[in-house]
Amino acid sequence: MGIPDLLSFGKGSGCGCKLPPEALKSMLSGFTCQNNTDNVVVGNDLSDDCSVYDLGNGQYLLQTVDFFTPMVNDAFVYGSAAAANALSDIWAMGGKPLMANAVFSWPAELPLGMGREVLRGAQEICRQAGVALAGGHTIDGREPLFGLSVTGLATPQTLKRNSGAQPGDVILLSKPLGVGMLAAAYKRGIADENQKNALHRSLLKLNMAGEQLGKNTDVHAMTDVTGFGLAGHLLEMMRAAGCGAIIYGEQLPKIPEAVSLAASFVLPDNATRNWNAYEREIQMNNAAAFPWISDPQTNGGLLLAVAPEGAEKLKNEFPELCEIGAFTEAQHKPVLLVN
Repeated sequence: MGIPDLLSFGKGSGCGCKLPPEALKSMLSGFTCQNNTDNVVVGNDLSDDCSVYDLGNGQYLLQTVDFFTPMVNDAFVYGSAAAANALSDIWAMGGKPLMANAVFSWPAELPLGMGREVLRGAQEICRQAGVALAGGHTIDGREPLFGLSVTGLATPQTLKRNSGAQPGDVILLSKPLGVGMLAAAYKRGIADENQKNALHRSLLKLNMAGEQLGKNTDVHAMTDVTGFGLAGHLLEMMRAAGCGAIIYGEQLPKIPEAVSLAASFVLPDNATRNWNAYEREIQMNNAAAFPWISDPQTNGGLLLAVAPEGAEKLKNEFPELCEIGAFTEAQHKPVLLVN
C-alpha cells in the first residue's frame, strides 16, 4: 500500500486557505477589540500580527495562533512550515517567541505515523528557534489542520506594529515572492524537482531576524506577508498609517523557480480572490507585477517601513532585505501605486 496523498485531504493550500478578505471583514464586523482595554494594547482593529497585553513591568506579552491545511505531501515539511509560519507572527512584531502549543486536526483515515511526522517537523523548527513546544490540542477532523498558538515577549521600545509607517519610509522585504505559485504547481502535479525543492526551502526559512529588527529605531513598522499576498498586507499597513505607497515592480524579489509559472499564469485560485478584494485601492501601471503582488505566501517574508536615512545601513546588516518601494503621502485615500 502506497503512502497516502496528504494534499487530497484538504481543499486549501497553506496560507491560501484563509477566508477571503471581504468575507473576513464581514464576519468580524462588530467584534473589534480596541486598544487600551483591560491592559490590551494591541487588539484586532488594525490587522496586526499578534494581540499584545501590557504586563505592567515594562514588558508586553504577545499572543498569536496560526494554522492551515497542507501545501505539500511531505508531512515533516508540512509541520515544519506551519510552525515556522506561526512563529513568524511574533517575529513580525519585533518579539521573542517563548512557548508554543500545537493546534492539530488529523483525519482517522490517515496513518498516525504520518501525523507524528507533522509533529516532528514542528518540534524541529521550535528547536531551531529556541521555543518550547509545550503542549497542544488534537481532534479527529475531516481535513488535516496544523499550526501553533505562540506566546512571546516584547517591550514598548521593540514592539513593531502595522501602523507606524511614515511618508518617505523605504519599503523592504526579506524573502522573495512566488510561494503560492510553486505550491499551486505542486498541487496540480506540474512542478519539477527544482520547483519542489525551492518551495520547501522557502517554507522552512525562519523569520528570526524580526527580533533584532524590532530593536532598530529606524524600523517604523513591520508585518509578514502571508495569505493575502504582498499587496494585501501592504495595504493593511497603509490603511493603519494613513499613507499611500509605491511599489517598483522591477525590483520585486522573485523565487527564480517561480518565474516560468508566473509567465504561464500558473496561479493559485486565491491570487484572483486577493486581487478582487483590493483592486479598487491599486493603480496598476505594471501588469507583469500582478502575479507577484497577488500571490498568497505561506511563511512569507517580513515587510518593513524604514526611515530613509537608515535603510542602507539596515540592508548592509541584513543582506536578505530587498528595497521594493516607498510610503507616500495619502491624497484622498491610501492608494497603492504599482510601477
